[in-house]
Amino acid sequence: MIKHILIIEDEKPNADRLKRLLGMLRPQATILGVLESVKGSVDWLSTHDCPDVIMMDIRLADGLSFNIFKEIELKCPVIFTTAYDEYAVQAFKHFSIDYLLKPVEKEELEAALERCEEIMTAMQSINPVVEQLLNHFKPKEFRSRFFLPYRDGYKTLLSNDIAFFSSEMKITNAFTNHGNIEIVPQSLEELEQQLDPKCFFRANRQYIIHRDAIARVHNYFNGKLKLDLKKNPDREVIISRDKAPVFKLWMDY
Repeated sequence: MIKHILIIEDEKPNADRLKRLLGMLRPQATILGVLESVKGSVDWLSTHDCPDVIMMDIRLADGLSFNIFKEIELKCPVIFTTAYDEYAVQAFKHFSIDYLLKPVEKEELEAALERCEEIMTAMQSINPVVEQLLNHFKPKEFRSRFFLPYRDGYKTLLSNDIAFFSSEMKITNAFTNHGNIEIVPQSLEELEQQLDPKCFFRANRQYIIHRDAIARVHNYFNGKLKLDLKKNPDREVIISRDKAPVFKLWMDY
């Protein structure tokens, strides 16, 4: 529904006619103002929100209204009104809904307003979909650090300083590249969603391994794989037969 209309017209009789017709066709709409020049229009549009639609004459007191578009990026539909038809092609290069010849007739104006409202309705339904798509393709941000209790305060542990996570007795331990062990509050299931999959791999129920912590990969029985960790050679990390192909692709990526 059109609520706010701006008129850009330098001839008072034409402006009055438009106001009268709009009052008949869209009595609930507010006429925000009548502007008579390119400069005045640029000044107004620079300091106000875009209306729902602009009724715009082409020939104004100080030049063609197309010059407005050189100064302002309009994000609302425009219905051009003019006594000349030679500007039609140029008008439709902008966000033009219609091109009405003067004197503007009631029926033609009604058709143009209906077309504008159809576009407004369509845009209102499209925008949430577009936003959803943009969010879907937006690069995901992964956890880069942990903020952990330490003595009488807190300390930061960077994700890339962690060689692997291990879950034992429902407690998640982070084993760092410096040989320290830190308890983190997240489960392995939560960490699997939060950590960058380019760096970390969920090896099995007990381990999430950083790529740089892997010293060697061995073939194991029944199609499984066994990992040697650089600073924890005593730990035996097994990749199941089902996960082995995925792990190989991950290591090769």
